[in-house]
Amino acid sequence: MGPEALRVAGLGDALARLVADVRDKGNLSGPLNPGLPPHGGYRHLPEVVAWNRLVYDAVQAELAAGRLPILLGGDHSLAIGSISAVARRCRESGKTLRVLWLDAHADFNTAALTPSGNIHGMPVASLCGFGPEELTGVGGASPVIEPAEIRLVGIRSVDDAEKHFLRETGVDVYDMRCIDEIGMRQTLERALAGVDANTHLHVSLDVDFLDPDIAQGVGTPVRGGPTYRESQLCMEMVADTGCLASLDITELNPAFDIRNTTAELAVDLVESLFGKSTLIRT
Repeated sequence: MGPEALRVAGLGDALARLVADVRDKGNLSGPLNPGLPPHGGYRHLPEVVAWNRLVYDAVQAELAAGRLPILLGGDHSLAIGSISAVARRCRESGKTLRVLWLDAHADFNTAALTPSGNIHGMPVASLCGFGPEELTGVGGASPVIEPAEIRLVGIRSVDDAEKHFLRETGVDVYDMRCIDEIGMRQTLERALAGVDANTHLHVSLDVDFLDPDIAQGVGTPVRGGPTYRESQLCMEMVADTGCLASLDITELNPAFDIRNTTAELAVDLVESLFGKSTLIRT
């Protein structure tokens, strides 16, 4: 339902006003959610693996064609497939990878750290090589990325064991306290430090990154997130780099939305990512 809500909110038309040759490649078809309890510490691992392989192939094909892929989700675990494809492309092209993970949650759990077994709480850990082999090696390389290649921004919900694991592995986390203390501008300056013309910048946006007061259409809302203006500044600063090369938009759940306003907000933010601004600033 998330991708359809974004389409209804006018994502395609919005992008077409900003960039040439926008193509909607339609939906991928994969296994249904069986709604089963965890098995071996993971819920629905075969289904999640199957979906990520589909996403990997689709994103890889677009990158090989020289296009900028946008993944519409769906569960944030799907970013394992998209970022695996991006990382492979960077290895082949000699580009430096930087992942900007915008989320209320750190998504750095493993089966040993969380009792739920929900893999949408594990994608960052899986990408860094901590998790089931079927996910840590999507695309043939494990780990897919190094902790130094990812920045987590907007974090405000982290499990106790997950906090220690993040610290041990050295992932750069810019939580809401950081944003409160130094502001979104300085936070993004730090998160984007070192990004240059040889950088492939991948943005992975979980819609629950936003404060639920402005974005109710998510399954796991956490109070105290970025405001509308803070979120817009974040997107505008990414656009200013000129290095955005791939994008995930995930976890939009229209069942919890009101008149599709969260999807419309997501489209608004994507417009800013692709250069829409109030004034000409260059």
